[in-house]
Amino acid sequence: MKKKKSQREEVAELKVSKSRDFSEWYNQVVQKAGLADYAPISGCMIIRPYGFAVWEKIQGWLDRELKRTGVENAYFPIFIPERFLKRESEHFEGFVPEVAWIEKMDENEERYALRPTSETIMYDAYSKWIRSWRDLPLRINQWNNIVRWEVKATRLFLRTREFLWQEGHTVHSTGKECEEEVLLRAEQYKKLVETRLAIPVVIGKKSKSETFAGALYTIALEALMPDGKGLQMGTSHNLGQHFAKVFGIRFLDRDGEKKHAWQTSWGLSTRTIGALAMVHGDDKGLVLPPRIAPIQVIIIPIYDNKTKGKVLKEGGKVRRKLEGKFEVHLDDRDSYSPGWKFNEWELKGVPVRLEIGPKDIRKKQVVLVRRDNGVKKPVKEKGLVKELEKTLEAVQENLFSKARSFLNANTKYAKNFRELERLIKNRKMARAYWCGSEKCEGKIKEKTGATIRCIKEESAKKEGKCADCGKQSKTIAYFAKAY
Repeated sequence: MKKKKSQREEVAELKVSKSRDFSEWYNQVVQKAGLADYAPISGCMIIRPYGFAVWEKIQGWLDRELKRTGVENAYFPIFIPERFLKRESEHFEGFVPEVAWIEKMDENEERYALRPTSETIMYDAYSKWIRSWRDLPLRINQWNNIVRWEVKATRLFLRTREFLWQEGHTVHSTGKECEEEVLLRAEQYKKLVETRLAIPVVIGKKSKSETFAGALYTIALEALMPDGKGLQMGTSHNLGQHFAKVFGIRFLDRDGEKKHAWQTSWGLSTRTIGALAMVHGDDKGLVLPPRIAPIQVIIIPIYDNKTKGKVLKEGGKVRRKLEGKFEVHLDDRDSYSPGWKFNEWELKGVPVRLEIGPKDIRKKQVVLVRRDNGVKKPVKEKGLVKELEKTLEAVQENLFSKARSFLNANTKYAKNFRELERLIKNRKMARAYWCGSEKCEGKIKEKTGATIRCIKEESAKKEGKCADCGKQSKTIAYFAKAY
């Protein structure tokens, strides 16, 4: 008779496959792996310790990279005065459907919005702080929370009313410096997403209709998820002098003239964690890239009552040998079987598992198991550190290679609307010529549900016909449905 699993054991497995029901698979992975859970507040989520540990890895790397390039961290209030938002009408109108307002206020107090983004309150301060060219460039970043009163279905990490992100806001004396800043931040995001998260991206400008409200242009990093939808992984905006003129950010230049400053803003959010789960996960759960994994190596001791003491002692010895070199954890819990632990840590996506039992101790070895491909092999303790270094790097490279192959295989050229429509229907990203008309862009969106994810920076080598109207164009756009 098959042994009935306990309620505790049920947690360590998924009930649906990734290929059959991607949406439900994703929900189960995120919750059962301990990344996040639904909050008792509609549209909100709770980021659990394991999920927050992943965010800290992302945050830590990016924070160091930003500081290396002259960025300082600060914090501004979550409350935005309504008059600040209304000062920039285009920006305000872009966020009106998503703004959450504080309804209870003191008598005669103006209305406040909960921060949908911080341009307005930060730029009011900038107008007071900046006086001379000597005060520039100014580069400030915030690690904070954002509130956007989304009305669409809640998806953990992907679409919630509150989420975590970083938002950088810089001020420059020239338009050239401004453009250089926009590209620098986009490249830093690309480096983070591709070399740490192992997710390949397509990078390019947004169309005018998809550009951040009030910006001259937006550069976006777009990734393709297994269900054929595009996911925006980060954005960098050239704000030009628009906000500077609205908020009076002026400086005395070297030539003695008062001038309006040039500005950028850029951000990356916790939706990157959702992308990690979707891109690399499988039917056993998460598969985390080693460079972003809170635990890179999990040690599982295998013993019976007679060998318990000896095996646990050896497991502790192995852990101490690896500490300081890797993110390592010894699972010495008595209340779970080794098999249950295998399932749980596979669900959590730990890159490498080390098994150690009485036979392994006699042979002075451990058994190393890769999470990405399941390959298992014995490794002598003497050479364990070097083998782990090599293995973790191989896992990182393999995950990126697989994700890049998926992106390449599922990004197809469409020479006309019929082909574009077919590709979108078949859950592909379509690469097509576009004449630049918002009318054509709107028609494609209406008929297929796909939006322009980005426009490649480099011009096409030759002209082609717009996928909608047939006009000649050198602009190539990437179309996909989105979250």
